[in-house]
Amino acid sequence: MEPYPVAIITGASQGIGKACAIGLSQAGYRPVLVARTESKLQDVANEIEARDIKGEVQKPLIYPLDVTDYAKVQQFVREIDNRFGRVDLLVSNAGILRRGTLDVSVSDFEKIIQTNLVSPFVLLKEVLPLMKKLGKGHIFNVASRGGKVGFAGEGAYDASKFGYVGLSESLYREVAREGISVTAICPGWVNTEMAQQGGATLSAEEMIQPEDILKTIQWVLELAPNTCVREVVLEPSKSIA
Repeated sequence: MEPYPVAIITGASQGIGKACAIGLSQAGYRPVLVARTESKLQDVANEIEARDIKGEVQKPLIYPLDVTDYAKVQQFVREIDNRFGRVDLLVSNAGILRRGTLDVSVSDFEKIIQTNLVSPFVLLKEVLPLMKKLGKGHIFNVASRGGKVGFAGEGAYDASKFGYVGLSESLYREVAREGISVTAICPGWVNTEMAQQGGATLSAEEMIQPEDILKTIQWVLELAPNTCVREVVLEPSKSIA
């Protein structure tokens, strides 16, 4: 049986997911990297291995996968179970950003909900039984500040993230007694390609950095096992109103 703790990171090909994949690998986790583009995942895996000067990092596994393909998500988790028999940590980070409220089409609204809410629901549904079998685990649901505040012009996106935060809080209250910690991370603008394409009004230096999300996760992991953190909200100082 796999002696190393296993960490699944979705949206691992760039931004927050990439930072978490690199940091968790250096912390002793076997990283399982999930995203749609295999070449980008391989670049992250190569960077993880290149940083492993002392030969102490576990070789990353890459899984090119569209998280909205629910059958493949289920198959993926079964493969992880068969191979390692465990999942110790999940960073559920994959998502999309689309501007608009009632001016988005019904099909676009459904796509946003599908990607940002239904897909993590499916992944959580598959991963949680493995953590229950293990008797422990950490789940980090990377939501958004838009899951706490409804911003003008972002109603569709915010609706998906409000739902995600609610799902995360319910799960937090359900599984804490089983040794499983569930934390929603709700950042404002993070210096990622998605933020830049989504119309971020801050410069790269003014935004939260992807490594700050990693540091937040590391902080939670360092707390006593009986200490649970339901939610962490992070804001760039120049966007606080």
